[in-house]
Amino acid sequence: MFIRKYYTFLVLVLAALSAAQASDWPQWRGPYFNGSTDEKNLPSNWSKTDKIVWSVDLAGSSAATPIISGNRVFLSGVDSDRDMLLAMCFDRTSGKLLWQHDIGKGISKDRRSTCAAASPVTNGKIVVFFYANGDLICFDLNGHRQWARNIRDDYGPFAFLWTFSSSPTLFNGKLYLQVLQRDVPVQGRGLKDKKNESYLLAMDPGTGKTLWRQIRPSKARSESREAFSTPIPFSFNGNQQLLIVGGDVLTGHDLETGKELWRWGTWNPRRITHWRLVPSPITGDGVILVCAPKNYPVYAIRPTGTGVQDDSAIVWVSQEVREVSSDVPTPAYYDGDFFVLSDLRKRLSRVEPQTGKVKWTIQTPGRAKYEASPLAADGKIYIINHAGEVAVVNAANGEIINLISMDEPIGREVVRASISAAYSQLFIRTTRRLYCVGK
Repeated sequence: MFIRKYYTFLVLVLAALSAAQASDWPQWRGPYFNGSTDEKNLPSNWSKTDKIVWSVDLAGSSAATPIISGNRVFLSGVDSDRDMLLAMCFDRTSGKLLWQHDIGKGISKDRRSTCAAASPVTNGKIVVFFYANGDLICFDLNGHRQWARNIRDDYGPFAFLWTFSSSPTLFNGKLYLQVLQRDVPVQGRGLKDKKNESYLLAMDPGTGKTLWRQIRPSKARSESREAFSTPIPFSFNGNQQLLIVGGDVLTGHDLETGKELWRWGTWNPRRITHWRLVPSPITGDGVILVCAPKNYPVYAIRPTGTGVQDDSAIVWVSQEVREVSSDVPTPAYYDGDFFVLSDLRKRLSRVEPQTGKVKWTIQTPGRAKYEASPLAADGKIYIINHAGEVAVVNAANGEIINLISMDEPIGREVVRASISAAYSQLFIRTTRRLYCVGK
């Protein structure tokens, strides 16, 4: 009964999204919140010059994924020379810059990332950008500012060792943002006179006003309280929920009130302190996949009720085949299976949701680390590494179809942005260029 209700909800969600945003890539993990799309006729063989519809120079490197709505491509970015955060919009058919706005000074807080790592989100009417300085800004599709607010100014500075990044989520008429942070300051970041609270925030996308703010407690310690994941919709027993992972726990929240409905978190009983969490939860075939960090297992979870869940909620764990893990990339769900990219073990695996059976595992090709999340579409899996090499993999059998060099990074800049797909085209962000590939 659970799976039947889950599929009913999923079909309704996919139908609504398909009708409203056909061929769009409206948010970081795509139209279905799982790294996949129904796009066909996507390319498998190209170069930096062949089959390029257009490409444009970028003024700096960022991990934000290109977001596509109709004939517009939205991109968060930076101007390194001016030390400026940017919100950009390009014409999808020509690459022409339609509009660009300066957001604020200060593009980085550490050597590994920028304050523009979060991806924008759109519903086809507005587009919302979020930055690690706390700025949350909404524009219409023509670039006219609708509203703006600063989350740090409203609720206090972020208490993260590394630069905070969590992409906002638009779902069922609400804008959601999570801030899962340390309870005490770190390197001068965070509130000094009281404990920092982790929370889930819901806002009116038309005005930016807070609808509710749900405090999310955690027993995690130090860096393990930090999460860079993104809220993901889910259905449990026919009820729509929002999934949040981080702080050593996975929680389900009511969409209308933010109330925590259940939680599971048995993967860190020793309270290891350095388990910051990056991958977002991913759902498929009635289970929730969550990735413990630092080469630890992947867990398939099915909640058994309300309140605190014990190990009976675990469907399977990838302990026997430890190459199925992920420290940074969020897995994809496609063609009935999960596709798990292990950045530390240099593996890509196709895994059955109900059993954890590994259908195939391959070693990731190329010379560099893969931290961007996989794109699954048109019978292929697309992954890109720090060096800008795109691996095109046959989803059915794991055969590597192609390895295509798209960049030659200089210095500390590396490629971190996931690849997007829309309108039979791929959108690939390297360190200093944005490519549209395909027809």
